[in-house]
This record gives sequence, structure tokens and C-alpha cells, in this order.
Amino acid sequence: MSVRGDPAAAAPGDETAEELLARVRGMVPAAVGAATAAEGFPGRWKAIAAKLGAFPARLSDLSSHPCFARNALCRELLHSVAATLADAAELAARCRGPPRDGKLQTQSAIDALGARLDVNLRDCALLVRTGVLSDSDASAVAAPATAQADVRELLARLQIGHAEAKTRAVDGLLDALNRDEKSVVSVLGRANLSALVQLLTAPAPKAREKAAMVICRLAESGGGACEGLLVSEGALPPLIRLAESGSSLVGREKAVLTLQRLSASPDVARAIAGHGGVRPLLEICQTGDSVSQSAAAGALKNLSAAPEARQALADEGIVRVMVNLLDYGTVLGSKEHAADCLQNLTSGGDSFRRAVAHDGGLRSLLLYLDAPSPQESAVRALGNMVDAISPDTIVSLGVLPRLAHALRAGSPGAQQAAATAICRISASGSRDMKRLVGEHGCIPLLVRMLDAKSAGAREAAAQAVASLAAGHPGNAREVRRDERSVPSLVQLLEPSPANTAKKYAIACLATLSPAKRCKKLMVSHGAIGYLKKLSDMEVAGARDLLERLQERGKLRSIFGSKNQ
Repeated sequence: MSVRGDPAAAAPGDETAEELLARVRGMVPAAVGAATAAEGFPGRWKAIAAKLGAFPARLSDLSSHPCFARNALCRELLHSVAATLADAAELAARCRGPPRDGKLQTQSAIDALGARLDVNLRDCALLVRTGVLSDSDASAVAAPATAQADVRELLARLQIGHAEAKTRAVDGLLDALNRDEKSVVSVLGRANLSALVQLLTAPAPKAREKAAMVICRLAESGGGACEGLLVSEGALPPLIRLAESGSSLVGREKAVLTLQRLSASPDVARAIAGHGGVRPLLEICQTGDSVSQSAAAGALKNLSAAPEARQALADEGIVRVMVNLLDYGTVLGSKEHAADCLQNLTSGGDSFRRAVAHDGGLRSLLLYLDAPSPQESAVRALGNMVDAISPDTIVSLGVLPRLAHALRAGSPGAQQAAATAICRISASGSRDMKRLVGEHGCIPLLVRMLDAKSAGAREAAAQAVASLAAGHPGNAREVRRDERSVPSLVQLLEPSPANTAKKYAIACLATLSPAKRCKKLMVSHGAIGYLKKLSDMEVAGARDLLERLQERGKLRSIFGSKNQ
């Protein structure tokens, strides 16, 4: 409140709020008279006098509140106003003659006084508008309400007073978040968040750091409404600047973590890119500590998921940074985010895939996939890349063994991604390439996936098995030898609209149907009933396969009637 410190600390404790108010009101006319009589800088002193004249109305608004006398903030504010009025009268008295301190110094002192008056007038209005005065009766209600009242007072202090007082309020808010996060979030308002955002650009590094800490906590726990308010109140530019050049390691780290959290929204991700956030995030990926590096990589992953932001990312050199992070990231989280980012980029078209290949991304992805449990996004990025590289490269770099490893040891998502990649290789590759896929042990693994829980995984596996079996006789023999293949494929003939694998199951069974044993298995597992329904639904290939399976029964019927 007073720019010289906390006036409440030095105030006499036996003065009631009403007595303090009366004293302050009595000081106004003297201060106005002194300002009116001051010489030199007439325009400035006229403005000072007008501001002093506005105090009676503001003080009346404050004192008319029923809880005025019971609120500590009111007393603190009145002490601050009293100190400002005393300083105004003293400075005006010194200016009745030639300035003793020099013209420039006197002008600076008058301007500082005007700024203090503005703060006091604004604080009087804010104290009424925030509603914190009504919380002074909180001691008469339940404990949760008391906690909320304390939080409201802290939030009010973010908007009222001088920088040091606001910094202490942020300290109290951090303590309140640690004690009862929900109480803080429940009483947050736009004005409170706006005050926190303004502290991100405060002159004092400590204030910026603590504001970043609170905003980071709120972004993590406040839900979509809180995040939306932070963005609408202009938090992104100061967060980006703090991440880029903040003097405090903690402040920079919290700023990056907040950007990561906020960038989960596609709209915010595009806004971060638009505010110049790409380059600072890339620099942190290369130079930051492990926490900041991981958070920056996570934010860039979110940005890369927005198609409109990808070109800006590419122009800033994101591919090389992500490839390097995939190779040398200091923590696992950084590597995971880098793989996610490369997946998003390689889904954006051939130019991005060529850029990843040019910067060594294919080799890095393959090395990353040697992990005991291959990551889904890395497998998907590799699958995106196979369209942009030659069959010889696929063989020479060992793509097929990595895909087989993903089928064998990856998560369900990684297995599905590997099956999809094999489909792409099979669809565009030669007969020899399909043979090589089979020789790397992919067929039994794909057959096992035909019974996967996920419909997408079953479809990817059925498509890959159908393509590989039709593309090379050796693959077809291996599918026939697997005891699970025909029963699983028949189950995929189920005619439900949700079953997206049925057309590939039909194609694969058609490839296997020339073998008598397979045909018997199809019939014994109920394929004819399924195919009749699919034929009525005019699913491609269903009628032809049905006729093949029924041929043997028709011949038996004909020869049986002749023998009779």
C-alpha cells in the first residue's frame, strides 16, 4: 500500500477503525489546500489536487459497508492513505518556494506522489468491489467458509497495495493451495487471475517467480475454466518471455510447465506458436534442465498436433531438435515427447517425412524401438516413414525386425501400429518384400492379433495377414499351418457394422480356401452362416467365398443321388 513499506505495522494499535477514518478524512482538506498553494509544475499540482479531492467519496463508499470496522484490509488501506496524504501535504509545502532538491528531482517526486494516489483510490474501489469485506464475519460460520474467506482476502491483496504486499499475498496463496487446493480454485475469479498474470511482469524477480508457481498450480488443477481465464487474461506472452529469459530457474521451469499444460488445447497451442513460443521452447529442449526439457518437449508435442502450427515448427528446426532429443534426452519423458512429436510431424505429409529422414530421424526411431517395450508413437512414426523410403532402405536399416519386435513385445497400441506399418509395406512392396516380412516371424504374431480386444487391432492384423498371404505362397502356407488362423478369421466374419475387419477376413479366407483342410475348418466353425448374411449385405467377396465352401456339399449331394 504505502510505497515505503507496510504502514499497518507501525500504526498505533489502540485507534479504532472509526477513529482512523475520521483522522484520514480530516487530513484531506489540508492536503488539498497545500497542493493548491504549491508553486511550480502547475499542471501536475492541479492533477494532484483533483485526485486528493476524490478521496472523500471513496472513503464514504468504504465506510458505508456494514463490515467496514471488522476487516483488517480496511485498516491497512486507511493507514496507507494517511501516509500518502501526509506526504502530499509535506511535498506541497516544500514546493511553495523554489525547489530545494532540484527541478528534475522535484518533478519525479510529484509524479511518484500521483502514482501513489492512483493506487490508493483504486484500492478503495477494489476493496468494495471484490466482496472481501463481507467475509469479515466468517468467524461466525463453518470452518470451510472461514477458509474460503481467508483465500478471498489473499486474492484481494493481489490487487490491492504495493509490490511487496502482493508478493506476501502470493506466499499466502501458495500455502493455501498446499492446504486446500479446492477452496482456492472455488473462489477464483477473472480479476484475481488477471492480477496474478500482471505479477508475471513485475520488476521484482521474486514476485515473478512466485506468480509463476501459483499459475502453474492453477493450470494443473483448476480445470478448463481456469485455463481459459488464464489465456483470455493474456498469460501466454509473459509466460513465454519468462520461459525464455527469466532470471530464476524455478520461475522458468514453472512457466514451461504451465505452457505444456495449457498447450493441450489445440487453440492455445496455435496461440503459443503465434506469440513466438516455438523458439524458446526449442532452446529449452537443447539447454534446459531435465524437468524443463521434458516440459518443453511436451509443449512442442502438443503444438505439433495442430496442423496449422507444423510449418512454423519446421521452419524453426524442430525436426533436428526432436531427433537429437530422441537420441540424447536426459529423461525418459523427453524421449517419449520427442517420439510423439515425430509421429505428429510425419503424419503431416511427405515433406515432413523427408525432413525426418534427412536429419537421421529414421535411424533414431529404429534405435529407440530396440527398447524392451517399444513405444506406440515411435512405431506409428516409423509406419508413417515407410512410405517415404525405398524397400532397400527398409531392409538395410532393419525396419522389419523392429516391427516384429513391436508385434511381440509392444503394448496393444504399439502392436496395432506395427501391423498398420506392415500393411503399408506389404501394399507397396514387391513379392520379395512380403516374403521377407514372413521370414522375420511376423505371421504368427499377426495371427495372434486377430483375437485382440481392440477392433482397430483386429482390423490391422486381418488386413496385414490377408495382404501377406495373397502376396507370397510361403506366407499363405504359414497362415494355414497356424491352428488359430482359420477359427479366428471365421469369427471376424461376424456381420455387425462395428466389425470393420470382416472384408479382410473374407479376402484372407478366400486365399486359404483352395486347401481342403482349411475349407473343412471354415465350414465346421460356421463360416457358411456368416457368409450368407454377408452376401445378403452385399459385402465384397462374401458370395464368391460362400459358393466355394458350398461346392463340396453340392457335389456330394449329386453323387449321392446317382448312387441311389
